[in-house]
Amino acid sequence: MLYDVGLRISYSYATPAAGGRHVLYMTPADVPGRQRTITSLLEIKPAPDERFARTDFFGNTLVEAAFRAPHAAIVFRLRSRVERFAEPASPDMSPQLDALGGEIAAVRSLAPEAPQHFLADSPRVTARAEFGAYARSHIQPGMTTLEVVEAVGKAIDRDMTFDPDATDVNTPPEEAFARRHGVCQDFSHIMIGCLRAIGVPAGYVSGFLRTNPPAGQARLEGADAMHAWVRAWCGAKMKWVEYDPTNGMFSGDDHIIVAYGRDYGDVAPVRGVVRISGGQKSTQAVDVVPLE
Repeated sequence: MLYDVGLRISYSYATPAAGGRHVLYMTPADVPGRQRTITSLLEIKPAPDERFARTDFFGNTLVEAAFRAPHAAIVFRLRSRVERFAEPASPDMSPQLDALGGEIAAVRSLAPEAPQHFLADSPRVTARAEFGAYARSHIQPGMTTLEVVEAVGKAIDRDMTFDPDATDVNTPPEEAFARRHGVCQDFSHIMIGCLRAIGVPAGYVSGFLRTNPPAGQARLEGADAMHAWVRAWCGAKMKWVEYDPTNGMFSGDDHIIVAYGRDYGDVAPVRGVVRISGGQKSTQAVDVVPLE
């Protein structure tokens, strides 16, 4: 499936910013056998005084931009064409959960894909007791790791309510879990915490999700949104699988990958610092358009 992806993130400041530096994770990824980025253009206005692209530890493409001159607003605009490949169903070759620890220990590597990087706590996700208890309450004896991942993901989809007004980008996952309300970032962080608490390495996937308008209604420009889901390590044979707890499903060719990390903090679309006095406002518009 071919998609044209558009993303526009803008910031306006109450008083002009004296300077700033930003790190951008906005460009769709190239993932062999799963996704190919055909073209990608990231525009920044005003033009930064410094700009360069590089690859981080996990293989994600990021852009750094620095501003020295005063500016009252910034606009980051991505336009990209992406080919997303359908993934054939594969048999469950994952070990039973109680055997997964031995397979993790047998991985003698610190490469970016090594499961050890995704088993310990990360800055935004802690494997809390309530996460472990919740995950274990949905596990049956003899389950494979893949079955456990799906069971926990489906439980979160069932028990959590999608509510964009319940949390913000800095809400801890344990708070969203206590409320049982949140957005895709919260669903994903909760699932990551649950899986890590029972010994399953898990990480965060940022990206885009193709959405469809209600029947009989036209698609609204800019009405889509960035999305997040989870990747979990299911043993030496299956390795990484991806699950979307917000929608209760394994990821498919409607999920467009941008970046992989331990949690949202590793792959936030825009992060950085600015020198300002006063507040700021931010807007975001996303378009994911399938090309028939």
